[in-house]
Amino acid sequence: MTIVITPRTIVGQLDYDMAELRSAADEHAALLESLGPVPDRDETAVAAAVAAHHMLRRLRRQFLRRHLAVVYGTATDDLRRSLRLSALAAAVTVLYPGLLPTTEQVHADAAVAQPAKEGWEIDQGIFFQAVFADPVLGNHLLDAMRAPTDTALDLLADFRATGAITLSAARLERSGSTSTITITNTDCLNAEDNQHVADMETAVDLVLLDPETRVGVVRGGVMDHPRYRGRRVFSAGINLAHLHQGKISFLDFLLGRETGYIAKILRGHTEDAASWPAVPVTKPWVAAVDSFAIGGGAQLLMVFDRVIAATDSYVSLPAAQEGIIPGVANLRLGRSANFRLSREVILWGRKIWATEPDARSLIDTVAEPADMDLEIDRAAARLASPAVVANKHMLVVAEEPQDVFRRYLAEFALHQALRLYSPDVMAKTERFDRKAPR
Repeated sequence: MTIVITPRTIVGQLDYDMAELRSAADEHAALLESLGPVPDRDETAVAAAVAAHHMLRRLRRQFLRRHLAVVYGTATDDLRRSLRLSALAAAVTVLYPGLLPTTEQVHADAAVAQPAKEGWEIDQGIFFQAVFADPVLGNHLLDAMRAPTDTALDLLADFRATGAITLSAARLERSGSTSTITITNTDCLNAEDNQHVADMETAVDLVLLDPETRVGVVRGGVMDHPRYRGRRVFSAGINLAHLHQGKISFLDFLLGRETGYIAKILRGHTEDAASWPAVPVTKPWVAAVDSFAIGGGAQLLMVFDRVIAATDSYVSLPAAQEGIIPGVANLRLGRSANFRLSREVILWGRKIWATEPDARSLIDTVAEPADMDLEIDRAAARLASPAVVANKHMLVVAEEPQDVFRRYLAEFALHQALRLYSPDVMAKTERFDRKAPR
């Protein structure tokens, strides 16, 4: 049976447009089912799927241009409810069928490797590009993402009582007024995956919520990986094995890390507008780099208030070589370094050793490996000064207002999703799959 895709248009009348969108999505789903699984499609089937995707995505963008405020307002009870990325997507999926991929479609893609996916992250990227591009809605969503997570709130009493929490990919310990998050994804050189992002956000929340903590520290744990066994490593960046296997979540990882725990390190928790006195809900943070900070690890350094690195460590951002966008580094590196260096590092793939003069754009203090603990303690003691919080708040307001971050995210949401399905990334994925042990 041949599935016919009916040409449709958005006219600006909500009920009519919702019916058109739902019918288009139903026809689209029926066509894809008739074409069979992505890996089994021949050239004709691939072309048919691409044409159908383009048609539906154009229709979804047209719908959002006309009705975004109503869609977001309905999902959030006219902005009275704060929904995180995944919760917002789930609510919109139910309220406006056809505007986002169904739960079943998203789950089916999550279960297969990257080349076997249909590409529903692109459709999610279209939606979140529209949301972040809107000043009111985008800031409402960013504020929702900076609220403490339920997991952290549930663990807070335990952390306050014991001063320690152990999570799957991180450990949090308080000593005096300093709380240290140790990254413990040790079998993969502290590479970031979905669990790591979730655990980091929980730990960051606890640091910000704990009244006894004045300074947060992030450091990599001691490795059991054969090449670095017994040594500390800060971060190897995104877990490329998980990326190629299709296990990296677009919402919870690629968008969630930027708007979640990284945003909280930079800006703190969302302030309660009704509270008084008005005190910034933020704290100073120290990063301690042992061995290397690659990719996502290097991105992290750009939001810390003090970065200490061992003399034998280096920083690199190989995302362009991997085929993806390095988070918000394209916004932040040029500010902390300069126009030329940001292009050398991001576009050219230059590695910067801690002892190089150019490393001063990313690193404040370089210490011998044996002196790292001492330098971390010194930095934490100095940043515990009472006036640091207010001054950090004002520095962030001046350097990267949330509106600047929001506008960047609008483009990032779409273009990172498109990159995941670009031919060069797919080629790397296929090569990785051939090399992977069976």
